[in-house]
Amino acid sequence: MLGTRMELPCWGFLLMSCLQSLSAHNDFFTSIGQMTDLLYTEKDLVTSLKDYIRAEENKLEQVKRWADKLDLLTATATKDPEGFLGHPVNAFKLMKRLNTEWSDLESLVLRDTTDGFISNLTIQRQYFPTDEDQTGAAKALLRLQDTYRLDTNTISIGDLPGVKHKSLMTVEDCYELGKIAYTDVDYYHTELWMVQALKQLDEGEESPIDKVTVLDYLSYAIYQQGEIERALEFTKRLLELEPEHQRAKGNLKYFEFQLEKQKKTEEQESQKEAQREKRETPEKKEKTKSQKTFSLIPERKKYEMLCRGEGIKMTPRRQSRLFCRYFDNNRSPHYVLAPVKQQDEWDRPYIVRYLDIISDAEMEKVKQLAKPRLRRATISNPITGVLETASYRISKSAWLTGYDDPMIDTINQRIEDLTGLEMDTAEELQVANYGVGGQYEPHFDFGRKDEPDAFKELGTGNRIATWLFYMSDVSAGGATVFPDVGAAVWPMKGTAVFWYNLFPSGEGDYSTRHAACPVLVGNKWVSNKWIHERGQEWRRPCGLSEAD
Repeated sequence: MLGTRMELPCWGFLLMSCLQSLSAHNDFFTSIGQMTDLLYTEKDLVTSLKDYIRAEENKLEQVKRWADKLDLLTATATKDPEGFLGHPVNAFKLMKRLNTEWSDLESLVLRDTTDGFISNLTIQRQYFPTDEDQTGAAKALLRLQDTYRLDTNTISIGDLPGVKHKSLMTVEDCYELGKIAYTDVDYYHTELWMVQALKQLDEGEESPIDKVTVLDYLSYAIYQQGEIERALEFTKRLLELEPEHQRAKGNLKYFEFQLEKQKKTEEQESQKEAQREKRETPEKKEKTKSQKTFSLIPERKKYEMLCRGEGIKMTPRRQSRLFCRYFDNNRSPHYVLAPVKQQDEWDRPYIVRYLDIISDAEMEKVKQLAKPRLRRATISNPITGVLETASYRISKSAWLTGYDDPMIDTINQRIEDLTGLEMDTAEELQVANYGVGGQYEPHFDFGRKDEPDAFKELGTGNRIATWLFYMSDVSAGGATVFPDVGAAVWPMKGTAVFWYNLFPSGEGDYSTRHAACPVLVGNKWVSNKWIHERGQEWRRPCGLSEAD
């Protein structure tokens, strides 16, 4: 005899199936691909909410307006989920909505005791993004702002290059970014975003955040950066709006005292400087000046310049030595009749790109296999050797083998045929999807001499070479850059790049230090194969010197 079966509305089945796919994952902000599931979850929540509203419409008019707004948003977003979340503001606002604003809505609905919607929302919240996700998405926006030199107004109005879904930031959004920066003791970004929030309030935007609150954060952030006079100006403006604000009244006196003290100190320093200049000879002053102006560009700055497309330009002579060709790898049987297109990307280190090297069907299959396996990407701690997450690597990755699908073996064989290197000792195919502002800061793929046990457990030696597939186009950002030499390789769907990490002697090529630039707009999918030394003895013989 069959037991009684509980019947659920249609949206209930859709929602539970979606939540089951989310339950195994966290760190949503580190993968745009997995964040698309959240859009469908949010859309189902809106459907549930509208069912509830139909029963309580007269009492819950305020909730109905909320649902209508989200219904329009999710309807647009789910038509092109990856394109929608490719805009970093949309990704941030999704984190903010699910982590903060839905909780506020719950409080509103709980004023009237109900069953349906509240019970569903309470159950579903355990699968929602966390504070870490919201903070991660916010910090990604700040990172993009710095790397690509974007002003706050450009981000706030959503005017980013290559965007499909423009999204405006509200006063609350700007305030939230400023507050997260403030919590992180980042007063520079606190100032930028509180100024933007204040600007939008001054322009008449309605918001539950008032000018007094914004000015309170703003004046303190500016003071912490040493600009006492500006901090004093904003404090006076705050007191004009709320004369009895106790903290502002105390700050006013303190800032005035500090400003007077600063002026006296500057006068004394000015007098001392004048005396020093009288004693110094012209030759000594020139020597001091030249020492100050000579400095190497730090790696971080070179990395960000390359990400913006401001890298070192090759001389015409070097450029003339780069070629494109049809390549069959010394008449490899698979490519004699159908050689592949190969082009030189850089000369030292030698980086080549293979065009149309992986089909759309193969790329979609790889993504399909990888998506349920994606986990937060880790790095190996150089001291302990333990795998751990890091703020400078924002992505999720999965590992695929021929046991997952025979097509993976086909891809591995293709890499072997084109490189001439043994794949049996290579690592599994790693698939990576980058999150909001996804990046991987400068690093080496090979183990250095101070990391003798880097790949000891594999027993296959060091990483001799890297093969990297680009499985999506990226609207803006996302380049692979080599800061030491000034090379920048831009994502191009269906292509792959290849370079050697080691010289034939087995010594590491330190010029291969590279990084993945933050994704400004778009969704970046890559897959890579790390090829190891063992098995290459006859395929790539050792050189006679370390430099070979």
